[in-house]
Amino acid sequence: MKIAIGQRIPDVTLFRLGGSGIETVRTGELCAGRRVALFGVPGAFTPTCSNEHLPGYVARAAELHGSGVDLIACVAVNDPYVMAAWGEAQGAGDRIEMLADAAAELTRALGLERDLSSIGLGLRCRRFAALLEDGVFRHVAVEPGPGVTVCGATNLLYAISASAIGER
Repeated sequence: MKIAIGQRIPDVTLFRLGGSGIETVRTGELCAGRRVALFGVPGAFTPTCSNEHLPGYVARAAELHGSGVDLIACVAVNDPYVMAAWGEAQGAGDRIEMLADAAAELTRALGLERDLSSIGLGLRCRRFAALLEDGVFRHVAVEPGPGVTVCGATNLLYAISASAIGER
């Protein structure tokens, strides 16, 4: 599958660190009946992800919620401990759900895998942002190159406000 508007998110298992340890999260359950802003990054604690991508969503979380988003979730091909530590270091708090796609199951299912083995990072997720309603992709932006140009929080807010996806 290649990520596309109108498609349902594949129902795969992701992981998060909860109060009693590692918890599993099914994407189908996570998105059911909710409006979800989902964004993916190549890796926790990496420069662009830590300096631009995640901080933008942390800073604009209230605006996203104000636009009708029920949940903001960040996904990366990392383990749940790393995702939790990165969220804490970035001040994500309870504003952003930090989800580990440890085996790249979602990444592969969406056709967003990127092999960065040549620079020591292995298989990673391409940078993207999406808006889902009840598990269906309503807006998708996949970064065409380095940096954050089309998939940042500001761009997602603009897409929500500039189109029918802003209406509920």
